[in-house]
Amino acid sequence: MPQAKFLVSGRVQGVWFRESTRREAANLGISGYARNLPDGTVEVFACGSAEALDELAGWLAQGPPMASVDAVQRQDNAPGDCPDAFFTS
Repeated sequence: MPQAKFLVSGRVQGVWFRESTRREAANLGISGYARNLPDGTVEVFACGSAEALDELAGWLAQGPPMASVDAVQRQDNAPGDCPDAFFTS
């Protein structure tokens, strides 16, 4: 299954970004995770169809209402094993 890792910067911690990402991923049929990094960014690892990953990328660029996204970096990975669900940490 296609995989991508996203690094989201801006005001993305403390604004329900991870939980909102989990909900959006569930709606898109994506598994993976979202986690806060020490530098203030959010890392998102996602597994799903190419179309779903593209939709998630678009959503991440906007984020939830309280967020202010400055940039989203995307790294597409070779298909591989994926988690069964989407979780936050």
